[in-house]
Amino acid sequence: MADELTPAVSDSAADAAGPEETDEQPIKQRKNGLYPGVSDELAENMKSGWADTELQGLEPITQAAHTARRRAALSARFPGERLVIPAGNLRTRSNDTEYAFRASTEYAYLTGDQTHDGVLVLEPTKDGHEATVHLLPRSDRENGEFWLDGQGELWVGRRHSLAEAEQLLGIPAKDVRELPERLREATGPVRNVRGHDAGIEAALTDKVTAERDEELRVFLSEARLVKDEFEIAELQKACDSTARGFEDVVRVLDKAEATSERYIEGTFFLRARVDGNDIGYGSICAAGPHATTLHWVRNDGAVRPGELLLLDAGVETTELYTADVTRTLPINGRFDELQRKIYDAVYEAQEAGIAAVKPGAPYRDFHDAAQRVLATRLVEWGLLGDLDVEKVLELGLQRRWTLHGTGHMLGMDVHDCAAARTETYVDATLEPGMCLTVEPGLYFQADDLTVPAEYRGIGVRIEDDILVTEDGNRNLSAALPRQADEVEAWMARLKG
Repeated sequence: MADELTPAVSDSAADAAGPEETDEQPIKQRKNGLYPGVSDELAENMKSGWADTELQGLEPITQAAHTARRRAALSARFPGERLVIPAGNLRTRSNDTEYAFRASTEYAYLTGDQTHDGVLVLEPTKDGHEATVHLLPRSDRENGEFWLDGQGELWVGRRHSLAEAEQLLGIPAKDVRELPERLREATGPVRNVRGHDAGIEAALTDKVTAERDEELRVFLSEARLVKDEFEIAELQKACDSTARGFEDVVRVLDKAEATSERYIEGTFFLRARVDGNDIGYGSICAAGPHATTLHWVRNDGAVRPGELLLLDAGVETTELYTADVTRTLPINGRFDELQRKIYDAVYEAQEAGIAAVKPGAPYRDFHDAAQRVLATRLVEWGLLGDLDVEKVLELGLQRRWTLHGTGHMLGMDVHDCAAARTETYVDATLEPGMCLTVEPGLYFQADDLTVPAEYRGIGVRIEDDILVTEDGNRNLSAALPRQADEVEAWMARLKG
């Protein structure tokens, strides 16, 4: 990584001519950079000789009509109030390097924009609200920001001008650096989505309340419960890419055996970056007994023939919609007798759960259906003494080995709509356009002395992304086989 001129990031551009005090905060050089400063001649030279790269006649982004409709719904819910929705800021990973930026879900949902430091503001009017997106303009060439600032264009790439952003997003755009002062001077009721931009929160500190801000966050979470056609298409795209990623992994299992779970993680990540924006969450590449750890993301263990690989991973599209799919695969391509028995029980439970996903059904039905199947099998296997299935379910004793809920809403967040009220989520009924995971599992910990020794260290989960339709459901991740014989045949075909 180049470091010769990279300065520390400052809040404003500096005078390129040197370190003397100006009205703007100077751009600080690296403490141990190799250049002591910038000569007047170099500063002047860098101001000129650059082509005009302003883009004209840009078409709106694909989802501009959808984001406009979403903003209208938000406006109708909070008439007469100023609404502030930030994208968030860069976060330091180490010293002067940052984590890859991912815009807040609320901001991206309402604008389609993904740039850091952006802020959407809905100003109340007599007829509703006037929306403005506040963004960083292009780097200043006159004061040297574009080549001296750590976030200048010559360091991190060109960003859109405000005029370009207006054309793309269909929203008036202003300079975000002027926004905090305007917010400090604002009067009237204000709501803000917290946790993304400390500077904006500081500007609003005496104008907002935690209760009112939470109501805004809850509304925006519930707004995503039912997906529109754009979102459904994105989720299908995410699932299709994820299926390709799983195929990639199966093809290189021999290399994973020679290295570790990291090879699986890296292989899937390559697919996520080629087909989409990123992985939607930390990939769980859990081989052998690691499969019994629900969120095993260290991915540093051995991959051994004869054991199972639990791969829970999802591609996030460039528009920030993620899949969430799990398959449990025999590393050598074939289940042994006990592995298949446990796998078949989970498959049966998932089939029951998926069948319960339909419009008008209580949300909890798919979970209850899957848990009943698993409890029945655990009783049949003699793992719960002489208790019957009804008593096991009443006491929740199956949870020693099933552990987690059978699914969750899915969308821009892998656990989407998480701030929604309970009565609109788990206590509600399913509607067409909702998308949820169905993911039962059985996990026999390596140190669990209540099960026969041969069960210990086996973990199985099968997870698919299910869209509620007008007449039932559609499995968005159906491209990946689930039934044991089909899984074996699929793996054999991919391995050649």
